[in-house]
Amino acid sequence: MATVHDATLSPGKVELVAGWIGAQRWYTGTGRPRLRALDSWRLDDPAGEVGIETLVLLDEVDSVVYQVPLTYRGAPLEGGGAALVGEMDHSVLGRRWVYDAPHDPVYVEQLLALARGRAAAQHGSVSDTPEPDVRGVPHPTWPNDPVVRSSRVHGGEQSNTSVVVDATPSPVVVKIFRTLAAGDNPDITLQEALAQAQSPFVPASIGHVEGAWTRPDGEQRDHGQIAFVQEYLADSTDAWQVGLEQAAGGTPLRGAHAVRGTHSVAPQDIAFADRARELGRVTAQVHSTLARVLPTRTADAAAVSEHVGRMRRRAGIALGEVPALAAHEGQINRLLRAAEKADWPVLQRIHGDLHLGQVLDSPRRGWVLIDFEGEPLRPLAERNALDSPLRDVAGLLRSLDYVAGTLTRPGARTAPGVDVRQWCTRAQEAFLDGYGEIDTDPRERETLLTAFVLDKALYEVIYEARNRPSWLPLPLEAIDRLLKEAHP
Repeated sequence: MATVHDATLSPGKVELVAGWIGAQRWYTGTGRPRLRALDSWRLDDPAGEVGIETLVLLDEVDSVVYQVPLTYRGAPLEGGGAALVGEMDHSVLGRRWVYDAPHDPVYVEQLLALARGRAAAQHGSVSDTPEPDVRGVPHPTWPNDPVVRSSRVHGGEQSNTSVVVDATPSPVVVKIFRTLAAGDNPDITLQEALAQAQSPFVPASIGHVEGAWTRPDGEQRDHGQIAFVQEYLADSTDAWQVGLEQAAGGTPLRGAHAVRGTHSVAPQDIAFADRARELGRVTAQVHSTLARVLPTRTADAAAVSEHVGRMRRRAGIALGEVPALAAHEGQINRLLRAAEKADWPVLQRIHGDLHLGQVLDSPRRGWVLIDFEGEPLRPLAERNALDSPLRDVAGLLRSLDYVAGTLTRPGARTAPGVDVRQWCTRAQEAFLDGYGEIDTDPRERETLLTAFVLDKALYEVIYEARNRPSWLPLPLEAIDRLLKEAHP
């Protein structure tokens, strides 16, 4: 059981984290953080050598709640230099090296044990006292407990931290949610529901961890899901990389556009169209399963007005930030009015942030959808709300267009004679063909589909204007093309 010492720390934990958190990719603030501790809980190291503590911290600057797991060691962690949060003096234990816990194998093993119900969380400030509000929930369809051999943090994520665990009998990935909000996380609830339904188009679910923390006002406690464990599909490539490689005609790209592998693909090769058609079928089958196992509702006038209202707000932000859109304002408004009068499909649970980077190409399984948490910057209540499956369809259509746009940027290389715009059109049509083989063809709701594609492109405009201005022409040119073809 975890022993909590009555000790003086220099510097204190919150002070140490405050000097480190601003450089982390998952930190959402832009200035100097002002952190306040809300809660904490601990895990035991069976060897009794490593302290394991998760801090729940409020950044009072922007009212975001962060989960910060730490490990405390009496000597440096071998190979852990990049994960060092800092050093502190402990009046009882002496010098301590403090690490970002997902990089520490002791934490990873114990968190996995917690998710599988084989370990119990301990109170953050009282010795030998369990913390019942933090508990593991094993998924009933996973038959065994993974035995850890090694682990590594997966690079590139912005909103969470995922740890790839080499385990027997098969590898797994542990995702730690860095920003916390009360309620169910759709990344867990949707994938677990699909796994329960034996869908082959998502990784198998292994378990998750539920937790609780004191609210910023100190009056009550919020409850939510804080970590998720699922099957890791080794040797997979995301569909973005596959699309780039195929669209370039098999020519390996260089620099910022580099992709893996080389193929001798003639410019007229339409092999990716078959893969795009299959992706359409997979997307429709996932939607069909979600509609069968989770709640749905008719898109009545109030619901339609709410969804179109969000589109209008997004358009207003984009028009305010990018003056080049002003010429399209009238047509954007007409299209959104037409969308409000259109025939909407039944609302249901959807992926919510579906693009080619959220699709894996597995040698054993084909296309597999991942990361069902929705747009991470949207409030959790919105990400859990019922929505139109056309939003996911639009996300993949826009992602295919981004492949073509990427290959027209300076420095990109394609095989001689390749027409990436033609490749994109062919892939988009094949994707819609495949979707229509399983469910209603999205083109039967042409105006509504166009509105969702426009909404996604406006989201991209805002993102690029704020983060990558040199990429702004891609969504702007897409909006030009889209509105020229639209007939609301």
